[in-house]
Amino acid sequence: MTRKNILITGASSGLGNGMAIEFAKKGRNLALCARRVDRLETLKTELLAINPNINVLIKPLDVNQHEEVFSVFKAFRTELGQLDRVIINAGMGKGASVGTGYFQANKQTAETNFVAALAQAEAAMEIFREQNAGHLVTISSISAVRGFRRALTVYAATKAAVTSLSEGIRIDVMNTPIKVSCVHPGFIRSEINEKVEKVPFIVDTETGCKALVKAIEKEKANSYVPAWPWAWMHWVLRMVPAKSLRGMS
Repeated sequence: MTRKNILITGASSGLGNGMAIEFAKKGRNLALCARRVDRLETLKTELLAINPNINVLIKPLDVNQHEEVFSVFKAFRTELGQLDRVIINAGMGKGASVGTGYFQANKQTAETNFVAALAQAEAAMEIFREQNAGHLVTISSISAVRGFRRALTVYAATKAAVTSLSEGIRIDVMNTPIKVSCVHPGFIRSEINEKVEKVPFIVDTETGCKALVKAIEKEKANSYVPAWPWAWMHWVLRMVPAKSLRGMS
């Protein structure tokens, strides 16, 4: 099934930006939202240069403003006639070890990555249930499979929550025309990790986003991308001793 009208949150940079480019190449109509409208305007111009035959809609959205999430999603649906796929991508990676004085940063990550993700899922699923059709996609992380230390502690916890949330929604709409996929990216270079120097198996944004879109199009329940090495590495991470994880993060 071709999902013609695709909504992506957090589309002004990083993985959201990269996925929009890949879907534009495939001729999909795009509904893009983020806080930085100037970047969305630039992206819209780029997408229409790639494919002038697609429809690109942009709107400002801070996903932590939950009522706005519902109104923006509904507006996109009205303008496009139908939403075929919603990709919950907006997120952040601020934080530090718990108990070291960075509660506000950890709280901001928790609220943005999970509570705001819930708001987006609620808004998308209301539309899909009314349409009796749609594909909900959540962007989790390879870090969801285990707990990690330092700046990753809260981030990994939120991504584990996103994975669990996705499974619950999937079970709830099982055997209906509504599909739910959770994608777990490995290390893909983007703004969220641009200052991190030593990262194993990291790939550039374009390579990572091609892998993301390929996985999303398959509409599997769970996927780990890029497939090499994460299709098998996530099993290794689940089994390694905690002391080994301490040395990795």
